[in-house]
Amino acid sequence: MSKVVVGMSGGVDSSVAAYLLKEQGYDVIGVTMQIWQDEEQAAQEENGGCCGLSAVDDARRVAAALEIPYYVMNFKKEFKENVIDYFVEEYQNGRTPNPCIACNRYVKWESLLQRSLSIGAEYIATGHYARVVQLENGRYTLRRSATLAKDQTYALYNLTQEQLKRTLMPVGKYTKDEVRAIAEKINLRIANKPDSQDICFVPDGDYAAYIEEEAGVKVPEGNFVLTDGTVLGRHKGITHYTVGQRKGLGLALGYPAFVLEIRPETNEVVIGTKEESMTTQLRARNLNFMAVEDLTEPLHVFTKIRYNHKGAWCTIEKTGEDEVLCTFDEPQRAVTPGQAVVFYDGEYVLGGGTIQ
Repeated sequence: MSKVVVGMSGGVDSSVAAYLLKEQGYDVIGVTMQIWQDEEQAAQEENGGCCGLSAVDDARRVAAALEIPYYVMNFKKEFKENVIDYFVEEYQNGRTPNPCIACNRYVKWESLLQRSLSIGAEYIATGHYARVVQLENGRYTLRRSATLAKDQTYALYNLTQEQLKRTLMPVGKYTKDEVRAIAEKINLRIANKPDSQDICFVPDGDYAAYIEEEAGVKVPEGNFVLTDGTVLGRHKGITHYTVGQRKGLGLALGYPAFVLEIRPETNEVVIGTKEESMTTQLRARNLNFMAVEDLTEPLHVFTKIRYNHKGAWCTIEKTGEDEVLCTFDEPQRAVTPGQAVVFYDGEYVLGGGTIQ
């Protein structure tokens, strides 16, 4: 009987994942990763999300109901180094990071997998809406979930072959309604618990204030400028903005204004029209290919440039050892440096990288 460690957030998806694996005959151990929480009641009440402290209480109750062993493991150091420090640094450099992707790769997988293997487990499992498959060429990749509205493959594109080989995602073949129905059928109290939202360690959504507090430095004000350098006014500090942003600029220009570029070296935020915010090309680095070992020829692929992007077709070609050029069939808005670009071959993840 294979031993599997299930990362339990206290939510319905990971709880049902644990139940399904137990039903399939696995020796299941439930684990909640303590990654940033403080033991304060206020924090516990505010953060009912995937990593809030109430997660521990809910996950412990679910594990007891399922009659599986349950542990809380401390990953605060790994989370600080791989997620929080990266998040702060990227914003200070005028980029827009995706901390959930970093957390998945380096904490939820790398760290949890290593610790799970050390206690004799063969697999780790999560409640993500995605499916792990092994292709005919022997490589492992992700297949989009049965419910595209909940599909989470975008945020998992950079898992390694070794990680995928040891990963189970049992809810990937179900819709959210079916998962909630399973939870109700087995009388789990969390059957109708709302999904977690936003970035778990910035529960109020004020990224700029969090970055200032974490970095211990005040982000200076600077100039809003047009592409030709014309000064339009003052901005609050570059960490308040992201490429493609339209709201909250405080500029009255007589036309809808968008952030086109953030220039940390001159502390400028470049503003322009919607037309100027459209682009047909992007470059990506920090590549990770799943379905193929590498890109050997240009490919026409379906591509997502952010989590809620509906997707677009583009041609990708290798332009360096760790760089691809993506040329879209139609112009795309708000191609944002720091975000992930993920390539699909039908329902399967081909690979992805970080937008430069």
